[in-house]
Amino acid sequence: MSGASTPAPGRLDTVRRFVNTLDIESATDALTTPADLTAWLASASLLAGGSEAGPDDLGRAVAVREALRDALAANHGGDPIPAGALAVLNDAAARSRLTATLTASDGWRPRPAADGVDGALGGLLALVGDAMADGTWSRLKVCVNDTCRWAFYDESRARSGKWCSMQVCGNRAKQQAWRDRRAESTT
Repeated sequence: MSGASTPAPGRLDTVRRFVNTLDIESATDALTTPADLTAWLASASLLAGGSEAGPDDLGRAVAVREALRDALAANHGGDPIPAGALAVLNDAAARSRLTATLTASDGWRPRPAADGVDGALGGLLALVGDAMADGTWSRLKVCVNDTCRWAFYDESRARSGKWCSMQVCGNRAKQQAWRDRRAESTT
């Protein structure tokens, strides 16, 4: 869904926006070239000036994006991150040389030691680590509609949100369920 969804708190919204660089429903991808990736990471304050992404960087970034999407899907049921996604994210963390840094106010926080795109992707993963530490990570999810999978922040009291938008994907799911029930009752 290319529509608006609730922003995540603080810098976690950067992760939500990164996952949403691919709009599955409209088949548009904001990261189709290394220059697109460079511009996106720079605009998110993750990439220092003068650094440029290459084709391999783009491939790794897209893999990280999709691994994050799979991790967000696991947040619906509190399931573990799928093994394939975990491997991609751990590889990106290793390439970025993530280390734990003690801060005066927040305790231990992950921070990348690498430069360039690997460091920028590590910075993104550090935001995930920060969100896991502060308890906001489990509310970042992707729409359960397989043709959508748009990342959204679940603000529901019960933490049970399933759709990026109740007005769009939620409504579609409820209409389909109604049609299915009606078809069953006429058979």
